[in-house]
Amino acid sequence: MTTLTPDTPVAPVPWQSPLDRFAAGRFGRWTIERVPLFAVLFLQICLSYRLHNSAFQDEALYLFAGHREIGWLLHHTPIYDNYSTYFSGAPFLYPVAGAAVDGVFGLEGARALSLLCLLGATTLVWATTKLLYGQHAAACGAALFAVAAPILFLSRLATYDAPALFLLALAFWLVVRTARHSIWWVLTAVPVTALAVGTKYASLLFVPTIAAVAVLSCRFGSTAQDPSGRTRPRSWLNTVSRGLLFALSLAALLAGWLYLLGPGFREGIAVTTTQRPAGGDALTLIAERSAEYGAGVFALACVGIAVDVARARALPSTRSTLIERGLLSATLAATALLAPLYQMHLHTLTSLLKHVGFGLVFASPIAGVALASLLRAGARDPRRLGVALLACLGLTAAALDQSSSAFDQWPNSAAMVAAVRTQIRPVTGRYLAEEDEVPRYYTADLTQPYQWYGTYFFQYTDHAGHQLTGVPAYRQAIADEYFDLIILRYGPTASLDLQIDSQLKSQHGYTLIAVIPADDSYGLGDYYVWRADR
Repeated sequence: MTTLTPDTPVAPVPWQSPLDRFAAGRFGRWTIERVPLFAVLFLQICLSYRLHNSAFQDEALYLFAGHREIGWLLHHTPIYDNYSTYFSGAPFLYPVAGAAVDGVFGLEGARALSLLCLLGATTLVWATTKLLYGQHAAACGAALFAVAAPILFLSRLATYDAPALFLLALAFWLVVRTARHSIWWVLTAVPVTALAVGTKYASLLFVPTIAAVAVLSCRFGSTAQDPSGRTRPRSWLNTVSRGLLFALSLAALLAGWLYLLGPGFREGIAVTTTQRPAGGDALTLIAERSAEYGAGVFALACVGIAVDVARARALPSTRSTLIERGLLSATLAATALLAPLYQMHLHTLTSLLKHVGFGLVFASPIAGVALASLLRAGARDPRRLGVALLACLGLTAAALDQSSSAFDQWPNSAAMVAAVRTQIRPVTGRYLAEEDEVPRYYTADLTQPYQWYGTYFFQYTDHAGHQLTGVPAYRQAIADEYFDLIILRYGPTASLDLQIDSQLKSQHGYTLIAVIPADDSYGLGDYYVWRADR
């Protein structure tokens, strides 16, 4: 035992700055490790809030439907529509949640809910990539995901795409996070995946990827001990059983859900997803747009496959699972192609930008491997650093331009809605509007759903009792001055508008009371508001 005397020298305590003391603590280490993630999230918020416009047609439809669903649940107010037969997601899920937020904070609040969902998705991409490929790849993968055009666009869109994407990212993280545990832990991802599919039926397209990840991540991400005490990868029987357990449990849950919900929901799934009618868009155009939205991340993901395989080959501890690592990386990269291929199958550009974003959840982690490798190599070779920086700047600049253009694809309807509100009459008035979902949403405090008619379908009975549909129905209704107000902009249904506007332009029964600018990213345009003379 050492006895201290007044003459015994005392070793000086090393001086530590406040930052050093903070970093030495558990919370400090946790925080510093996530500084790159916090920076990415802050950047995602700033870039998302560049986008401003009035309600998109889909936003207006879903939020209005959610308010009607809430009214029926609370007060048994008639809905006047069967949303389940044509919505591409369960109307009692996101529409109700979005409408609840909209009722308190308005459209900006509903859009903020989407942003929160995608900030959560970015965090989950970071966490999943860290588990699979390490800290540096996690920061790069999260950044590539957060600043992609589809993600910036969906961050400011109050539709069910953002929550569905978040749920898929959560299911993806769960199957990777539980890879080192008993196969029964994979069941934690089953209800999350089912909820994602219920929120947006197109999420079903990405379920096979989650099942494949459940198998492959378990194969190389988990080890077992043999009788001699040596570690080895889990057997294929064990890992395949994990994937089958996930797939069969999910199938049983979805089958039970569909049985309980009834034929209306099955019809909606068929009409909007599984048996969706084909469009007329050229395959080359769909391929070109798909490349604009996701080719950068997909190209990096392909490079990332080679980088990860080379890294695994160099480490003796991972050589035994080299094939599995390559298969997992290739599966994640290939998932970016699912949405474009599906859209090409349907010959339609509709929702392409949104659906490409779903594939980026899976492709961004392996793309982050390639970008992190370039940045590490750049520390030794300035040329590689330049390539990495140019890739980052190019992808970001393209994403900013694409997301801005996408958010301007519809006209700002604020002035039109302000003019219409001065003309509508509660309960009794009848209004024909192109994209009627938008004015109906903004005037929900003054009108009822049955007062609004759109330009996609209309059925009318004339004075002689004849049932008319299509163009003859619109023409006869206009001749009879059936509508109190007509709003056309010669946009999505321009061909119909041109066939029914002759009576309006001849000033027989209707007076043009307003011409309001309706410019969008496609060009200049106007809203034409006609009022019945009676």
